Amino acid sequence: MAAYAAGHSCVDVYQGAVAALVPFLVSERAYGYAAASGIVLAASLLSSVVQPLFGALADRRAMPWLIPLSTAAAGLGIALVGADAGYPATVAAVALSGLGVAAYHPAAARLVRTAAGGPGHTAMSWFALGGNIGFACAPLLVLGALSVPGPAGWWLLAVPAALGVVLNRPEPVRERAGGPGAASAAARGPEDRRAFLRLCLVVVVRSVAFIGLSTFIALYVRERGGGESAGALALSALFAGSAGGTLLGGRLAARRGRVATVRRAYAAAAPAVVGVLCLPLPLVYVCAALAAAALYVPFSLQVTLGQDYLPTRMGTASGVTLGLTVSVGGLASPFIGALADATSVRTALLPLAVLPLLAWALARRLPEPAPTPGA
Repeated sequence: MAAYAAGHSCVDVYQGAVAALVPFLVSERAYGYAAASGIVLAASLLSSVVQPLFGALADRRAMPWLIPLSTAAAGLGIALVGADAGYPATVAAVALSGLGVAAYHPAAARLVRTAAGGPGHTAMSWFALGGNIGFACAPLLVLGALSVPGPAGWWLLAVPAALGVVLNRPEPVRERAGGPGAASAAARGPEDRRAFLRLCLVVVVRSVAFIGLSTFIALYVRERGGGESAGALALSALFAGSAGGTLLGGRLAARRGRVATVRRAYAAAAPAVVGVLCLPLPLVYVCAALAAAALYVPFSLQVTLGQDYLPTRMGTASGVTLGLTVSVGGLASPFIGALADATSVRTALLPLAVLPLLAWALARRLPEPAPTPGA
């Protein structure tokens, strides 16, 4: 499980790197906010369509080679952004990275749940924590790599992928056999498609809130008088808070249940997002960490809830919940960017404060899945 979590970190650093590159693309390549948001869209659009398809494929056959291959694609795409061959080429490079991320998550999440057995939310929280650590390290990685002149700095961004290829080597025998949790998956009960669809709505709302913050918080801090390092610090605070929230989610769910934990987390997220947008700049870092923690407490829990609502199609459930987590927020980013171009970044981010309350309202009607027999 530690290797899976570390490998996840090596993949998700590239999701965080896309957001971390936005200020650089705005300042160094003269992209507008809307154009820079299109870069985020390129990384996200493929996930919205492709990730569930990879999940369905993972339910049908073992593909142990896909996990390291997708890790390599995620890193290669971000490194190729440094070629600066024009806006379309930059979009294509980021799309390649997004495709790698999309292919990785459903197979890896299914593998983790299979290896863990039982409810799996604790194991999934550790797996998700690895991804959050990758997110949190992304701004510092980008800042450090771009401080190296020439192409060498960009190729430094591919180092985590090289490490991830080594770490993300699943055990082929276990994957073919399905692991200890596969046999019991079908015995967990019938599918609850209505609950799964409601869960997807919750994930969509959460995605727009978090991806909107992560894409624009560095620019927002700069707009309020902070420098480039201040923007990177705010983004790191956001990602570090997400790591803590993910780990906390597994522990809270073990005591209070997954659905109750999800509801309370969204209720707590609303005032934290308001604090990011309304409090003085030094407190923005604290509120960013708190908002991210509250928005990430439900992250791994929503994955296992989706798997339990569709117990015979865990890969598909993982692909949809994980895919929507990133992709839908990316789809909304160009609209936020266009509003920021027309007004200000702060004005464009103000609607995000309402979204945690909407997620809370939707989550109130989610059922708690029955306990897994023998868990």
